[in-house]
Amino acid sequence: MASANALRSLVRPSIPVSRRIYPIVLAGASFSTGSTLSAAAPPPIKNRRDLPKKTKKTYKKNANIVAVKKPNPGERRAFRKRIQLSNNSALPVQGLDELSAETMVEDASKGKIFAIPDQVVDQLRTLEAFKTTQTWNLFRRPHFLVRQETVELMSRLRDSKTNKEALKCVLTGSRLSGKSMAILQAMSHALLDGWVVIHIPEGQDLTNGNTEYSPIADTTDPMQFAQPVYCFKLLQNIYKANKPVLEQFQLQKDWSKLTNLKRGATLADLALSAKESEYAWPTIHALWTELTLPGRPPVLFTLDGLAHINKISDYRDPSFNEVHAHDLVLVRMFVDALSGKTELPNGGAIIAATSENNSQHHPSQELVLSQLEAGQASKEIPKPNPYERKYDERVYDALKNSFVMRLEGVSKEEARALMEYWGASGLVRDVLNARTVSQKWALGGHGNVGEMERVALMTMRM
Repeated sequence: MASANALRSLVRPSIPVSRRIYPIVLAGASFSTGSTLSAAAPPPIKNRRDLPKKTKKTYKKNANIVAVKKPNPGERRAFRKRIQLSNNSALPVQGLDELSAETMVEDASKGKIFAIPDQVVDQLRTLEAFKTTQTWNLFRRPHFLVRQETVELMSRLRDSKTNKEALKCVLTGSRLSGKSMAILQAMSHALLDGWVVIHIPEGQDLTNGNTEYSPIADTTDPMQFAQPVYCFKLLQNIYKANKPVLEQFQLQKDWSKLTNLKRGATLADLALSAKESEYAWPTIHALWTELTLPGRPPVLFTLDGLAHINKISDYRDPSFNEVHAHDLVLVRMFVDALSGKTELPNGGAIIAATSENNSQHHPSQELVLSQLEAGQASKEIPKPNPYERKYDERVYDALKNSFVMRLEGVSKEEARALMEYWGASGLVRDVLNARTVSQKWALGGHGNVGEMERVALMTMRM
């Protein structure tokens, strides 16, 4: 017989179930925990058509999936910085004169296009004189326009060789005005004339902290630092580009403590004697010492990006103090030559170029260059700003003996010669008359070569 409690549970009233319909939340749907939960939910499903459908797969199930090969270390950097100096799709220009040692010195060469000889092209490529921003890849072979400033600069290089006095020059000007091209032209003239050419492509590479460095023993107040890996690469470029000239001169000093060269060794043997990066800077110092002795060929030492070597670098000394760029021995070697502290008894030139594309505000450098320009033009000398606290006396000492050459736009006659060459190469389809030349010249900022290239050639660039 059932107990009383069991009978009592059978007659217990049931709890009424709420008739509220909760919406079905699909997987992956967004929802909120606030008071608007029902508003954010999807509408209720009334029939089979409202059910979620499966996503149709667009790939084959049995297809072989090949993994993408990742680029090797340094491959992206090499692709980004590649230099293409010829284009077989461009039309060959007939009657183009080839460059020679005396071409850029003559006044008759103003406003003409000259092709660079193949041997000089290889030397310039070794010295890293070509820039990725230049339009070499649009033409059949490398060329450049001889401007009025080009003839003036090359005439000064010739006089420096004749008078045995070094030219100390700083190239400045607006953005895309051709300062790097002027350095390339000076290097071409020097290579054709039998000079020894040393080139630092980017001053930023010496001061941005990305190059290995090490302190030099027995140097204090301030401590000096060498950059062995960069010096080793620079030494190899000097040897490859100047080998025919370096083989003609024998060593005059004894460098037995540095290397095991035999008697009668040449400057090329000295440059080639460094087999490890730790011996690169002593070898460069020895080679520079030999080149500054009497009876040597003229030397052209160039650098692009002057502002980067006139500031506090990103390096630190053992006490974690900031290192000035002039305390890096390679920079110091260039600065001493630019200031006149290191003499070149055989003639030569020290040329530095400012950069408007990759530079920062440098009060000391801008003040010195403006004072030098005003003095050359017999104008009033600008005075320092009394409220400026970032003037650097070391920068003033490095640049006070320099000659400043400003590069701006080309003339309309030079612009016409340049555009005629572009048209002969098949890159300009317009009729080249006075109106077209004046239009491109005006749109290019009154003859700015880089802006003219943007107006006329950037549509052809891949």
